[in-house]
Amino acid sequence: MKINTELSNTVSPQDFHRKKQLTLFAAYYRPEMKLFALDMSCAFFVALIELSYPMITRYILSEFLPDKQYAKFFVFIVIMLLGFLMRAGLQFVVTYWGHIMGANIEMRMRYDLFTHIQTLSYRFFNSNRTGQLMSRILPELFEITELAHHGPEDLFISFLTLIGAAIALFFISPKLAILVLLLMPFLIVFTMWLRKRMGRASRRVKESTAVINTELESCLSGIRISTAFANEASQANKFQTSSAQYRQARAGFYKIMATFFSGMEFMIGGLGVVAIGYGGYLIMRNEMDVVDLIAFTLYIGIFTTPIRKLTTFTELYQAGMSGFQRFVELMKEVPDIVDDADAIAVSSFDGDIEFMNVSFSYNDEENAENVLENLNLHIRQGRTTAIVGPSGSGKTTLCHLIPRFYDVRSGVISIDGIDVKRYELASLRKNIGIVQQDVFLFAGNIRENIRFGRLSAQDDDVEAAAKQADLHDFIMTLPEGYDTIVGERGVRLSGGQKQRISIARVILKDPSILILDEATSALDNETEKRIQSAIARLSVGRTCVVIAHRLTTIRGADCIVYLDEKGIREQGDHESLMAASGYYYHLYASMLEHRTS
Repeated sequence: MKINTELSNTVSPQDFHRKKQLTLFAAYYRPEMKLFALDMSCAFFVALIELSYPMITRYILSEFLPDKQYAKFFVFIVIMLLGFLMRAGLQFVVTYWGHIMGANIEMRMRYDLFTHIQTLSYRFFNSNRTGQLMSRILPELFEITELAHHGPEDLFISFLTLIGAAIALFFISPKLAILVLLLMPFLIVFTMWLRKRMGRASRRVKESTAVINTELESCLSGIRISTAFANEASQANKFQTSSAQYRQARAGFYKIMATFFSGMEFMIGGLGVVAIGYGGYLIMRNEMDVVDLIAFTLYIGIFTTPIRKLTTFTELYQAGMSGFQRFVELMKEVPDIVDDADAIAVSSFDGDIEFMNVSFSYNDEENAENVLENLNLHIRQGRTTAIVGPSGSGKTTLCHLIPRFYDVRSGVISIDGIDVKRYELASLRKNIGIVQQDVFLFAGNIRENIRFGRLSAQDDDVEAAAKQADLHDFIMTLPEGYDTIVGERGVRLSGGQKQRISIARVILKDPSILILDEATSALDNETEKRIQSAIARLSVGRTCVVIAHRLTTIRGADCIVYLDEKGIREQGDHESLMAASGYYYHLYASMLEHRTS
């Protein structure tokens, strides 16, 4: 079967805010209606064959054997065998294609969730850990697969079987049927009593699963740090604490589940015993014969099968809907940064950037302290502007506001005279290239990581970008060349090699505006010189914003801006700032003194 990898969002983001949970769940069946109809049709005939078995048994035992019509008896036996062979085939369709349908629904939900998460701003990821998000995208959605398949099918078959078996029970013995139905409310009350408790317990399990996934992701990501500091035992204890909480949550769920299933087994078993006892009493009074009691007992088995199935469905429903509820909660997260209705799409920028009375805080609270306060700055088109100053002064924050990773609290940031909020996010960010100190590489090969700058690029374009980044010669020394796997986060490469891949990626992107966020601060002098040469080639004809701790690297900048916690203190070129003997002068002198000491 061909797997569809070209998906679109099944449910619109607005629907998650205005529609009920079950309506949203049902919406995911729409693309799978053919499979759903096939599943339900086969399930119908499976139930029909099962319901006919006791009645046919009653008929042949009462009609053919007493009259010694053995030929007809064995004909019906063969018919019944063929019926069960057909039932096996139908059950295969229900099991296989039903699960495929569930997997398709899960895939669509996962796609919707992943694409929605990608629209959320940096604020969201600052407050939500990766492990928790992974838990919602993977294991919790798998349980929804089981519910999506078994839920409607179990309810449909159970309803059909219960109605059919009840009719058959009344047909065989109304008195005995009434007794059985009088006992049913006890089963219903018991089920409803424990269902809510199972729901709460299931949700606690989901929450503890997210916690242990988060702890595991953190421990594995930091494995080199924990071994370097010989803190493996401490990490193991932290993980064991999360694991114990998870076990405790599971134990609570299992206790309720055990109470539920053991109670159901007692009631269902007791129902059969009561039916046989009362049926025996009716036989003693000549109001029923043995064949009818056998058929009735068979229907009791059929009657209780959907009850057992419904008890299983209750557990399935609680687990699946707990996961779906958490899925819906995440889908209801509203992106902080979205396109305006009349947003402008551009192919490129001239690159003239201006900050006008810009204030910004990472905290949305009204009285929160601003990182930037009434900042005014003009970054001129085609020139290199360097931002320097002490740590925590807002240099990186300033750069993150240009591509709208965050939105300003007040004021305006414009590019080419237009507020950045007026641009389509995709075209805004497509025209801004960022090279950071902490380079992220995907766990693929070198070619894939460079091509991430422009996914449509050909191999020749990738190699040309690598040559400009002074990387091609190194790549060709590797046994697999551009197909060399870089490892998780580029662990198999040095810091300089990763940085040059990052630069090649931006070269391939060919942005109008370039932001260099301390791109060479963690490198040795020789590697820094090679990367500075690559950056110089990349900067030609572009507007560049550079954040640097090593002030020697930005001496040639057209404009140097000194920024501290009180805002912009001074700006100008290197010579004029040194002549002014102000903040930049003292910072530069301090750096030279530190290097010579």
